[in-house]
Amino acid sequence: MPIRTTALPCGEPVPVFGLGTWMMGERKESFADEVAALRLGLDLGATLIDTAEMYADAELVVGEAVKGRRDGLFIVSKVLPSNASHAGTVAACERSLKRLGTDRIDLFLLHWRGGVPLAETVEAFEALKAAGKIRHWGVSNFDTDDMEKLSALPAGGNCQSNQVLYNLTRRGIEFDLLPWSRERSMPVMAYSPIEQGALAGNRALQAVADRHGASLAQIALAWVMRGDGVIAIPKAVRPEHVRQNIAAADISLTQDDLAALDRAFAPPSRKRPLEMI
Repeated sequence: MPIRTTALPCGEPVPVFGLGTWMMGERKESFADEVAALRLGLDLGATLIDTAEMYADAELVVGEAVKGRRDGLFIVSKVLPSNASHAGTVAACERSLKRLGTDRIDLFLLHWRGGVPLAETVEAFEALKAAGKIRHWGVSNFDTDDMEKLSALPAGGNCQSNQVLYNLTRRGIEFDLLPWSRERSMPVMAYSPIEQGALAGNRALQAVADRHGASLAQIALAWVMRGDGVIAIPKAVRPEHVRQNIAAADISLTQDDLAALDRAFAPPSRKRPLEMI
């Protein structure tokens, strides 16, 4: 079955499940397996791939995986805040395009806030978009106050997504950032949705997993994708994990499931600083 989609503020549909690449490209001996994992994901219908210039040579892994099948894919990459000046953003984009072996990036994100004025980075994003080098732009690791400042800029309303840390053990964004984003129909991209694998061994998910005949990791992923406007981007290299992760998009958690998970992983009752890893 096709993976369910959510819409960007511009109206374009994007899958609620994507292939993460954090820590790919770090070892030459793993390159072929990582490429194969991404290709398997693509074969199974996962058309969104998330990467970044910071992720060692992950963009090279993605570039190899998408050779000959670029059309129909949605590639996300990121510029480091240290490169986020106008000229630096443009140069970083050009480097990413070369490593990815493509002529455009579908969504280009500022990885986190740095010392460069946001207005300067946004101007560079808009210039790249006008040149056809990127189709959309967004941000990563922005808290609600950061998003408010971004939105107040002349072209700030063109932001299409915010990528943040979100999983059952990191629910702080539910207090204000997630509602803020949903009010503006802006999807949140959830990185580390299985808490770097930790939730795959958390027995608090066992009863729910048993009811669905699923793994603990699948329940953690299904929970992240339970509502509209959240995109999960787990990384997997083993073929069985790729298959299991994608299958999690088809799991529909019941109200009883959600209540049980709320008891095990309490939602926030107050504002918390945005978490990052």
